[in-house]
Amino acid sequence: MALALVLLSCAVGVLALLVFGLLRSHAEIIRALHRAGIPLEESGGHAGRPGVPGELPSPVDGGAHDIVGVSPGGSPTKISVTGVRGLTLLAFLSSGCRTCETFWTAFAEPDLGLPDARTRLVIVGQDPPLESETAFAGLVPSGIKAVLSSAAWQDYDVPGSPYFALVDGTNNRMVGSGTAANWDQMRNMLRTALDDYLREIDPERGTTSGRDRARRADQALAAAGIGRDHPSVNPEPGTGDRDTPRDLPSDQ
Repeated sequence: MALALVLLSCAVGVLALLVFGLLRSHAEIIRALHRAGIPLEESGGHAGRPGVPGELPSPVDGGAHDIVGVSPGGSPTKISVTGVRGLTLLAFLSSGCRTCETFWTAFAEPDLGLPDARTRLVIVGQDPPLESETAFAGLVPSGIKAVLSSAAWQDYDVPGSPYFALVDGTNNRMVGSGTAANWDQMRNMLRTALDDYLREIDPERGTTSGRDRARRADQALAAAGIGRDHPSVNPEPGTGDRDTPRDLPSDQ
């Protein structure tokens, strides 16, 4: 009987060690996923998945929140998003997100081509230890505001990185939010969302002009890699019946 109790105690001890090891491994995996900006749960209502273009939703009243967190250098900071003039583009990025690399590179360019001249860019990462302060600080381009704030990720219902939210601080409204595979795609989506938003708050703007429609069409083609010299835009003459001139019937 005593031997059986000893064996049972040893077996329980071994099982406890195994369970502890599994729980520790699971926790390490969760931390690694968070550092990479990969969400464990996706709630409904978000536009798209990380790295996949998603359509920006309709404007939402009262959906804007100020950003409170720490700077990449570790100092407490607050960035006002509401009650300020102009637009704020919040870019939720991670230093370990592979899709984010294209955005880090684009934001280092001097001309970002933001959707409006009054738009400012703010890059938002997560709190340590979900984000490496050193790696994040090394990626932030000079002259661009950045903050580490997991609370902001929760306030804006960020499903994962990269993710963007365009905010109208004057009216405390979300113009739109979503994700894309590269900056050109996201920039075109933001312009479309801003055009729709401005027409909604100012119906007298009317319909988009022909010049604006042409500009947006050119931007969409450029994002798809189709330039003015592409064969589909400028087909060679004489390739098909539709290119053959025909005489128009004369009036009798």
